[in-house]
Amino acid sequence: MAATSGQGWAQLRQQARSLETQTETLLHTYSQFSAQVHIPAKPTEEEKTTETKLQELLEKRDTVIAQLNRILDSEASLGSSALKQSNLSLLRDKLADHRRDLSRLRATLKEARDRANLLGSVRDDISAYRAANPEAAEADYMLDERGRIDRSHDATDSVLSQAYAVQEGFALQRERLANINRRITLAASQVPGINTLITRISAKKRRDGIIMGSFIAFCFLMVWLFS
Repeated sequence: MAATSGQGWAQLRQQARSLETQTETLLHTYSQFSAQVHIPAKPTEEEKTTETKLQELLEKRDTVIAQLNRILDSEASLGSSALKQSNLSLLRDKLADHRRDLSRLRATLKEARDRANLLGSVRDDISAYRAANPEAAEADYMLDERGRIDRSHDATDSVLSQAYAVQEGFALQRERLANINRRITLAASQVPGINTLITRISAKKRRDGIIMGSFIAFCFLMVWLFS
């Protein structure tokens, strides 16, 4: 009898785990209905079918857990293992979690549908009002155009402000470079003998330039005379 009980426990536990996996898959599918861009005003057949299947799975799991609990009660005199008690507790907790998930998803879907229906109703009322009042519709159109133009102007002003800020930054950088140049020149003029050294370097460069120019002219003259 103990072996038969153990076999029944293993089969029921495997069935409970399979039902858990199916429930998680359907919960994911059910959650997608509230994430749609355009939620139907009324539940679709697919949505109704998914919700019905979820409810049936939860009831089946409840039945399987009750059967597992009866097996444990029948094994009380045989000293049922703590592992089975722990497994049963986990199955119960998972079932409770999935019941809460389904309830939460129902509430989320209802809220999203109510919001979509409200927005749709408002749009319909606006369209009906505009159809019945062409002048008001034209005024609304002009206001919308004015709003778009204002937003365009705001974007242009923002771009111009950024351009002016960049230009001001460049001007500040030029001023800083000029200040650094002036400081370097002033510091150089205050060092003893630096001006003389700079003058000699400049004179040497001029002399070398004259020598090089004369040499080139001489070579050109020789080529011209003997060619």
